[in-house]
Amino acid sequence: MRIVMTADAVGGIWQYALDLADGLAAAGVETVLAVLGPRPGDAQRREAAAIAGLELVATDLPLDWLTRSPSEIRHAARAVAALAHDTWADLVHLNSPALAGVDAYYDVPVLAVCHSCVATWWGAVKDSPLPPDFVWRTDVVRSGLRAASVVAAPSRAFAETLRVTYGLPVAPVAIHNGRKPPPSGDGSAAREPFVFAAGRLWDEGKNIAVLDRAAAGADVRVVIAGPVDGPNGTRVTLEHAEVLGGIHADEVRTWLSRQPIFVSTSLYEPFGLAVLEAAQAGCPLVLADIPTFHELWDGAAEFVPPRDHRALAAAIDRLVHDAALRARMSEAARARAERYSVTAMAEKMLGLYRGLLRSPGTTGWMAVA
Repeated sequence: MRIVMTADAVGGIWQYALDLADGLAAAGVETVLAVLGPRPGDAQRREAAAIAGLELVATDLPLDWLTRSPSEIRHAARAVAALAHDTWADLVHLNSPALAGVDAYYDVPVLAVCHSCVATWWGAVKDSPLPPDFVWRTDVVRSGLRAASVVAAPSRAFAETLRVTYGLPVAPVAIHNGRKPPPSGDGSAAREPFVFAAGRLWDEGKNIAVLDRAAAGADVRVVIAGPVDGPNGTRVTLEHAEVLGGIHADEVRTWLSRQPIFVSTSLYEPFGLAVLEAAQAGCPLVLADIPTFHELWDGAAEFVPPRDHRALAAAIDRLVHDAALRARMSEAARARAERYSVTAMAEKMLGLYRGLLRSPGTTGWMAVA
């Protein structure tokens, strides 16, 4: 089987796509990875080159959420459709549903995986109607969700949010993301506990300002990794935490190997790969009390109201001063993380692919139902 899969090099979709392609390669699937937006850096290209059966194509096409009109999305979609035709792909896996619904004329089945969108982001982060620029983007995504052969989402909670937001007849298929575990270490935590967080700090949905405020009242070092400047011109400034800026995935894993208290204050998180990486490393988890995190980590993390910096500081302090509690939560997180493997993700995704190829004319909603 040969597939064309879309991705970008500026967020978690990049790691998701590489892990999935690697898992699919074990089943003989060849992946043509079409990268939209900024071109992958040298380190990213080396990551891609290490995966068997992966062909990397830098398309120089715009990311759908940075386009200025539906015509730009239509142009990108048609280019992806042409790439699938030219590479003799059996199936197209779009990690951006908008690319499915703008008259792209794909001649093979299309699986759309919705990892996030502006409408659900706005609903989680803001308390006001969608701005005009988001309305037409939402319409394009709705069209794509309805045009795709099958739609999937990385969690049941987010799948249900998509159903409600877009008025879908049924919820998308939920396939949890997977991540390769880090190399085995000595399993020992840092001598002095500290707090660590990672993500796109410029994204208001990450709610990182709450952790920064908690850092002012917590008696512990707070370290945050991630870019403060976004590709859309957004910038965040933090005053109390130690900010590393954007660092390579290997550096993040080095920090996680010390088993810090890992915190995610996200208001919006369809899955949360950073949390999974932290759990795989054995980090105690303190997470925002949102449906996705409960689905994935209930019983293996401590939850706090996402906008309450005092509750967050108190939760951090309890862990800082209780080594036995940190150890129990570390083991609980590591054990839960074993559910979310690359193998499990690839097997379930391959099942969707095979179902599509057996019944290519079936609509996504009939297939899901």
